[in-house]
Amino acid sequence: MKKVYYLSSCSTCKRIIKTLNLSSDFELQDLKTNPLTPEDLVMLKTLSGSFGALFSRRAKLFQERQLQNEVLDENRYRSLLLEHYTFLKRPVIVVGEALFIGSAKSTIENLKAHLEAEH
Repeated sequence: MKKVYYLSSCSTCKRIIKTLNLSSDFELQDLKTNPLTPEDLVMLKTLSGSFGALFSRRAKLFQERQLQNEVLDENRYRSLLLEHYTFLKRPVIVVGEALFIGSAKSTIENLKAHLEAEH
């Protein structure tokens, strides 16, 4: 499976996707118009090892709801990720069994190296 979970309104997501020159066999899923399903989330958790690894603590809603004052466990992460797309670190890129989460420079460099090794 080759898939990108992103927001079409996110300039960082768009910039990253553009610089990657992804092949046509990648499926792009705009989270705003096509939210994560429970099945998507289970698959992403399997690849990442936890719901917490997928969770963005930089989301506006995280601050607005003062979630930093809560002890968040895997069940809470799961429910928040399904509740609103803003809680997912973006972009999330699946390449077979490999998962790349977020926009950190090192993550994108690792992704580029992985894509080049595939060719």
